[in-house]
Amino acid sequence: MVKCLMKSDGTPWRPLVHIRDISAAYLAILDAPRKLVHNEAFNVGRSCENYRVSEIAEMVRDHVPGSAIRYEDGAGPDKRCYRITCEKLEQTLPAYQPVWTVEAGIKELRDAYEDFALTKDAFVGSDFLRIRRINHLIDAGQLDDTLRWKDGVQKAA
Repeated sequence: MVKCLMKSDGTPWRPLVHIRDISAAYLAILDAPRKLVHNEAFNVGRSCENYRVSEIAEMVRDHVPGSAIRYEDGAGPDKRCYRITCEKLEQTLPAYQPVWTVEAGIKELRDAYEDFALTKDAFVGSDFLRIRRINHLIDAGQLDDTLRWKDGVQKAA
C-alpha cells in the first residue's frame, strides 16, 4: 500500500498548473503585442485549479490504486495559503487557453512512475532531492566548501 503522509491538516489552498500550460503561456506572452504585456505580471493557469492540499491528496488517492492518506499526529494548518485568480491573463490574452487539469497531471505522473518503475526509495534519494544530491557530491569529493566543482572534476549531467 502506498501511504501519503500529510504533514499539515490539509486546509491550505494551492494553485496548481502544468508545466506545459506554463510553457504555452510564456510563448503566448512572447507573441503578444508589447503594450499588453510589458511590465505586467500574470498568474498562469486556471482559476478553477485552486485546491486545498487535502483535496489534492484525495485526487491522488483516487488515481493511485492501493494508496491511502494518513495525517501526521498533531498536524495543524500550514500558514502558507495561496489561492489565486488567473483572470488578468484570461482577459489580456483570450487566445491563450490552458488545457491541463490537476487530475490529468496526476494521471500523467502516475503513468510515468509506473512506466519507469520509480520507487519511493529512488524518489526520495539523491537523484530527486537537491539537498541530498548536494550532500552526495560533497561526500564524493566533487564539490568544494563553497559548493563549486572541484578542479578536474567532470560536472554531473
